[in-house]
Amino acid sequence: MRTSRTGRAGQYLALLAYLLFLALPFLWLISTAFKPPRELGSLHPTWIPKDPTLANFRQAFDEQPLLHAALNSLTAALGAGLIAVLLATPMAYVMARHRTRLARAATGWVVVSQAFPLVLVIIPLFLVLKNLRLINSMPGLIMVYVVWALPFALWMLVGYVRAVPPELEEAAAVDGAGRLRTLVSVTAPLLAPGIAATGLFAFVTAWNEFFFALVLLKSPERQTLPVVLTHFIGAEGVADLGPLAAAAFLATLPSLVVFAVIQRRITGGMLAGAVKN
Repeated sequence: MRTSRTGRAGQYLALLAYLLFLALPFLWLISTAFKPPRELGSLHPTWIPKDPTLANFRQAFDEQPLLHAALNSLTAALGAGLIAVLLATPMAYVMARHRTRLARAATGWVVVSQAFPLVLVIIPLFLVLKNLRLINSMPGLIMVYVVWALPFALWMLVGYVRAVPPELEEAAAVDGAGRLRTLVSVTAPLLAPGIAATGLFAFVTAWNEFFFALVLLKSPERQTLPVVLTHFIGAEGVADLGPLAAAAFLATLPSLVVFAVIQRRITGGMLAGAVKN
Protein backbone atom coordinates (compact mmCIF):
# COMPACT_ATOMS: atom_id res chain seq x y z
CA MET A 1 0.00 0.00 0.00
CA ARG A 2 2.79 2.39 0.95
CA THR A 3 4.70 1.50 -2.22
CA SER A 4 1.62 2.25 -4.29
CA ARG A 5 1.21 5.67 -2.68
CA THR A 6 4.89 6.46 -3.17
CA GLY A 7 4.70 5.50 -6.84
CA ARG A 8 1.60 7.62 -7.35
CA ALA A 9 3.24 10.59 -5.61
CA GLY A 10 6.24 10.18 -7.88
CA GLN A 11 3.98 10.19 -10.92
CA TYR A 12 2.28 13.38 -9.80
CA LEU A 13 5.63 15.06 -9.13
CA ALA A 14 6.88 14.06 -12.58
CA LEU A 15 3.68 15.39 -14.15
CA LEU A 16 4.00 18.65 -12.21
CA ALA A 17 7.61 19.04 -13.34
CA TYR A 18 6.58 18.44 -16.95
CA LEU A 19 3.76 20.99 -16.72
CA LEU A 20 6.14 23.58 -15.28
CA PHE A 21 8.62 22.82 -18.05
CA LEU A 22 5.90 23.56 -20.63
CA ALA A 23 4.32 26.51 -18.85
CA LEU A 24 7.36 28.55 -17.78
CA PRO A 25 8.38 29.70 -21.31
CA PHE A 26 4.82 30.85 -22.03
CA LEU A 27 4.57 32.66 -18.70
CA TRP A 28 7.89 34.37 -19.41
CA LEU A 29 6.57 35.35 -22.85
CA ILE A 30 3.52 36.99 -21.27
CA SER A 31 5.71 38.78 -18.73
CA THR A 32 8.04 40.06 -21.46
CA ALA A 33 5.15 41.26 -23.62
CA PHE A 34 4.00 43.69 -20.90
CA LYS A 35 7.43 44.96 -19.78
CA PRO A 36 8.71 48.42 -20.76
CA PRO A 37 12.16 48.68 -22.42
CA ARG A 38 13.77 49.66 -19.11
CA GLU A 39 12.76 46.37 -17.50
CA LEU A 40 13.65 44.32 -20.56
CA GLY A 41 17.26 45.47 -20.27
CA SER A 42 17.46 44.99 -16.51
CA LEU A 43 20.23 42.80 -15.10
CA HIS A 44 17.79 41.54 -12.47
CA PRO A 45 14.66 40.47 -14.39
CA THR A 46 11.43 39.75 -12.59
CA TRP A 47 8.47 37.55 -13.46
CA ILE A 48 5.89 40.24 -12.77
CA PRO A 49 6.38 43.58 -14.61
CA LYS A 50 6.85 46.44 -12.18
CA ASP A 51 5.39 48.95 -14.62
CA PRO A 52 3.19 46.98 -17.10
CA THR A 53 2.54 48.64 -20.44
CA LEU A 54 0.76 48.00 -23.76
CA ALA A 55 3.41 49.90 -25.72
CA ASN A 56 4.93 46.66 -27.04
CA PHE A 57 1.62 45.67 -28.62
CA ARG A 58 1.19 49.07 -30.26
CA GLN A 59 4.76 48.97 -31.56
CA ALA A 60 4.29 45.45 -32.92
CA PHE A 61 1.25 46.48 -34.96
CA ASP A 62 3.01 49.66 -36.15
CA GLU A 63 6.15 47.85 -37.32
CA GLN A 64 4.69 44.78 -39.02
CA PRO A 65 1.43 43.96 -40.88
CA LEU A 66 0.26 41.52 -38.23
CA LEU A 67 -3.43 41.67 -39.14
CA HIS A 68 -2.77 40.96 -42.82
CA ALA A 69 -0.39 38.12 -41.91
CA ALA A 70 -2.98 36.72 -39.50
CA LEU A 71 -5.56 36.79 -42.31
CA ASN A 72 -3.15 34.84 -44.53
CA SER A 73 -2.61 32.29 -41.76
CA LEU A 74 -6.36 32.05 -41.19
CA THR A 75 -6.99 31.45 -44.91
CA ALA A 76 -4.35 28.73 -45.11
CA ALA A 77 -5.45 27.07 -41.86
CA LEU A 78 -9.17 27.06 -42.68
CA GLY A 79 -8.53 25.76 -46.19
CA ALA A 80 -6.19 23.03 -44.97
CA GLY A 81 -8.51 21.95 -42.17
CA LEU A 82 -11.60 21.77 -44.39
CA ILE A 83 -9.94 19.92 -47.27
CA ALA A 84 -8.11 17.51 -44.96
CA VAL A 85 -11.39 16.53 -43.30
CA LEU A 86 -13.21 16.13 -46.60
CA LEU A 87 -10.47 13.81 -47.88
CA ALA A 88 -9.76 11.95 -44.66
CA THR A 89 -13.35 11.03 -43.74
CA PRO A 90 -14.12 8.65 -46.66
CA MET A 91 -10.55 7.32 -46.62
CA ALA A 92 -10.76 6.57 -42.90
CA TYR A 93 -14.12 4.87 -43.43
CA VAL A 94 -12.65 2.50 -46.02
CA MET A 95 -9.55 1.77 -43.91
CA ALA A 96 -11.67 1.05 -40.82
CA ARG A 97 -14.38 -1.06 -42.43
CA HIS A 98 -12.27 -3.03 -44.92
CA ARG A 99 -9.39 -4.52 -42.97
CA THR A 100 -7.51 -5.94 -45.93
CA ARG A 101 -3.76 -6.16 -46.43
CA LEU A 102 -3.92 -2.97 -48.46
CA ALA A 103 -5.70 -1.18 -45.61
CA ARG A 104 -3.12 -2.41 -43.10
CA ALA A 105 -0.31 -1.32 -45.42
CA ALA A 106 -1.91 2.10 -45.78
CA THR A 107 -2.20 2.40 -41.99
CA GLY A 108 1.47 1.49 -41.63
CA TRP A 109 2.42 4.05 -44.24
CA VAL A 110 0.45 6.72 -42.37
CA VAL A 111 2.50 6.03 -39.24
CA VAL A 112 5.84 5.83 -41.06
CA SER A 113 5.22 9.05 -42.99
CA GLN A 114 5.12 11.00 -39.74
CA ALA A 115 8.80 10.17 -39.20
CA PHE A 116 9.93 11.96 -42.38
CA PRO A 117 11.85 15.17 -41.55
CA LEU A 118 10.71 18.36 -43.26
CA VAL A 119 14.10 18.87 -44.90
CA LEU A 120 13.72 15.52 -46.68
CA VAL A 121 10.47 16.45 -48.42
CA ILE A 122 10.83 20.19 -49.02
CA ILE A 123 12.91 19.92 -52.23
CA PRO A 124 10.56 17.43 -53.98
CA LEU A 125 7.57 19.51 -52.86
CA PHE A 126 9.19 22.68 -54.14
CA LEU A 127 9.87 21.11 -57.55
CA VAL A 128 6.33 19.75 -57.82
CA LEU A 129 4.78 23.11 -56.93
CA LYS A 130 7.16 24.87 -59.31
CA ASN A 131 6.01 22.67 -62.19
CA LEU A 132 2.39 23.38 -61.21
CA ARG A 133 3.18 27.12 -60.96
CA LEU A 134 1.98 27.21 -57.37
CA ILE A 135 5.11 28.63 -55.75
CA ASN A 136 4.41 31.83 -53.81
CA SER A 137 0.68 31.20 -53.82
CA MET A 138 -1.86 30.44 -51.13
CA PRO A 139 -3.36 27.42 -53.00
CA GLY A 140 0.09 25.85 -53.17
CA LEU A 141 0.66 26.36 -49.46
CA ILE A 142 -2.77 24.95 -48.61
CA MET A 143 -2.01 21.89 -50.76
CA VAL A 144 1.18 21.26 -48.80
CA TYR A 145 -0.60 21.71 -45.47
CA VAL A 146 -3.30 19.23 -46.51
CA VAL A 147 -0.73 16.62 -47.47
CA TRP A 148 1.12 17.15 -44.20
CA ALA A 149 -2.02 17.00 -42.03
CA LEU A 150 -3.70 14.10 -43.82
CA PRO A 151 -1.81 11.19 -42.16
CA PHE A 152 -2.65 12.27 -38.62
CA ALA A 153 -6.21 13.13 -39.64
CA LEU A 154 -6.59 9.61 -41.04
CA TRP A 155 -5.17 8.09 -37.88
CA MET A 156 -7.64 9.97 -35.70
CA LEU A 157 -10.69 9.34 -37.87
CA VAL A 158 -10.01 5.62 -38.26
CA GLY A 159 -10.38 5.28 -34.50
CA TYR A 160 -13.65 7.21 -34.53
CA VAL A 161 -15.07 5.12 -37.40
CA ARG A 162 -14.20 1.86 -35.64
CA ALA A 163 -16.11 3.08 -32.59
CA VAL A 164 -19.33 3.34 -34.64
CA PRO A 165 -21.26 0.02 -34.44
CA PRO A 166 -21.33 -1.68 -37.87
CA GLU A 167 -24.87 -2.86 -37.09
CA LEU A 168 -26.15 0.65 -37.77
CA GLU A 169 -24.72 0.55 -41.27
CA GLU A 170 -26.07 -2.94 -41.85
CA ALA A 171 -29.54 -1.72 -40.87
CA ALA A 172 -29.21 1.16 -43.35
CA ALA A 173 -28.15 -1.30 -46.06
CA VAL A 174 -31.24 -3.43 -45.35
CA ASP A 175 -33.36 -0.30 -45.89
CA GLY A 176 -31.76 0.11 -49.31
CA ALA A 177 -29.08 2.74 -48.60
CA GLY A 178 -25.87 2.50 -50.61
CA ARG A 179 -22.35 2.99 -49.27
CA LEU A 180 -22.26 6.73 -49.97
CA ARG A 181 -25.74 7.30 -48.53
CA THR A 182 -24.83 5.27 -45.44
CA LEU A 183 -21.63 7.28 -44.93
CA VAL A 184 -23.38 10.62 -45.33
CA SER A 185 -26.64 9.91 -43.49
CA VAL A 186 -25.67 7.39 -40.82
CA THR A 187 -21.94 7.36 -40.10
CA ALA A 188 -21.01 11.01 -40.64
CA PRO A 189 -23.46 12.43 -38.04
CA LEU A 190 -22.05 10.03 -35.44
CA LEU A 191 -18.54 11.09 -36.43
CA ALA A 192 -19.31 14.81 -36.10
CA PRO A 193 -17.34 15.33 -32.86
CA GLY A 194 -14.36 13.45 -34.27
CA ILE A 195 -14.53 15.28 -37.59
CA ALA A 196 -14.64 18.61 -35.75
CA ALA A 197 -11.66 17.68 -33.58
CA THR A 198 -9.68 16.48 -36.61
CA GLY A 199 -10.45 19.64 -38.56
CA LEU A 200 -9.44 21.84 -35.64
CA PHE A 201 -6.22 19.90 -35.20
CA ALA A 202 -5.38 20.41 -38.88
CA PHE A 203 -6.26 24.09 -38.43
CA VAL A 204 -3.86 24.50 -35.50
CA THR A 205 -1.09 22.64 -37.32
CA ALA A 206 -1.38 24.95 -40.32
CA TRP A 207 -1.73 28.06 -38.15
CA ASN A 208 1.55 27.36 -36.33
CA GLU A 209 3.52 26.07 -39.33
CA PHE A 210 6.66 28.04 -40.22
CA PHE A 211 9.08 26.10 -42.41
CA PHE A 212 6.92 25.47 -45.48
CA ALA A 213 5.58 29.03 -45.43
CA LEU A 214 9.12 30.42 -45.21
CA VAL A 215 10.34 28.41 -48.21
CA LEU A 216 7.28 28.58 -50.46
CA LEU A 217 6.07 32.18 -49.93
CA LYS A 218 8.35 34.98 -51.10
CA SER A 219 6.04 37.99 -51.45
CA PRO A 220 5.68 39.94 -48.17
CA GLU A 221 1.94 40.39 -48.76
CA ARG A 222 1.46 36.59 -48.84
CA GLN A 223 3.53 35.68 -45.79
CA THR A 224 1.84 34.04 -42.83
CA LEU A 225 2.02 35.14 -39.20
CA PRO A 226 4.87 32.83 -38.04
CA VAL A 227 7.05 34.12 -40.89
CA VAL A 228 6.24 37.77 -40.14
CA LEU A 229 7.28 37.23 -36.52
CA THR A 230 10.85 36.67 -37.68
CA HIS A 231 10.94 40.25 -38.99
CA PHE A 232 11.29 41.44 -35.41
CA ILE A 233 14.79 39.93 -35.46
CA GLY A 234 17.38 42.19 -37.09
CA ALA A 235 20.00 41.26 -39.66
CA GLU A 236 22.59 40.72 -36.94
CA GLY A 237 20.31 38.46 -34.92
CA VAL A 238 19.32 41.11 -32.39
CA ALA A 239 15.65 40.74 -31.48
CA ASP A 240 13.28 43.59 -30.75
CA LEU A 241 12.27 41.65 -27.67
CA GLY A 242 9.22 43.56 -26.42
CA PRO A 243 7.25 43.77 -29.71
CA LEU A 244 8.35 40.22 -30.61
CA ALA A 245 6.98 38.86 -27.34
CA ALA A 246 3.74 40.81 -27.74
CA ALA A 247 3.19 39.58 -31.30
CA ALA A 248 4.12 36.00 -30.39
CA PHE A 249 1.68 36.09 -27.46
CA LEU A 250 -1.17 37.17 -29.74
CA ALA A 251 -0.21 34.54 -32.33
CA THR A 252 -0.28 31.81 -29.68
CA LEU A 253 -3.74 32.58 -28.33
CA PRO A 254 -5.76 30.90 -31.16
CA SER A 255 -3.82 27.65 -30.73
CA LEU A 256 -4.37 27.64 -26.98
CA VAL A 257 -8.09 28.28 -27.34
CA VAL A 258 -8.55 25.57 -29.97
CA PHE A 259 -6.56 22.97 -28.04
CA ALA A 260 -8.48 23.79 -24.88
CA VAL A 261 -11.65 22.96 -26.80
CA ILE A 262 -10.52 19.79 -28.57
CA GLN A 263 -8.04 18.16 -26.18
CA ARG A 264 -10.65 15.69 -24.88
CA ARG A 265 -11.75 14.86 -28.41
CA ILE A 266 -8.15 14.27 -29.53
CA THR A 267 -7.62 11.80 -26.68
CA GLY A 268 -10.90 10.11 -27.54
CA GLY A 269 -9.89 9.79 -31.18
CA MET A 270 -6.61 8.11 -30.24
CA LEU A 271 -8.34 5.64 -27.94
CA ALA A 272 -11.58 5.03 -29.84
CA GLY A 273 -11.76 1.56 -31.22
CA ALA A 274 -9.00 0.32 -28.91
CA VAL A 275 -11.52 -1.47 -26.68
CA LYS A 276 -13.36 -4.34 -28.29
CA ASN A 277 -17.05 -4.56 -27.45
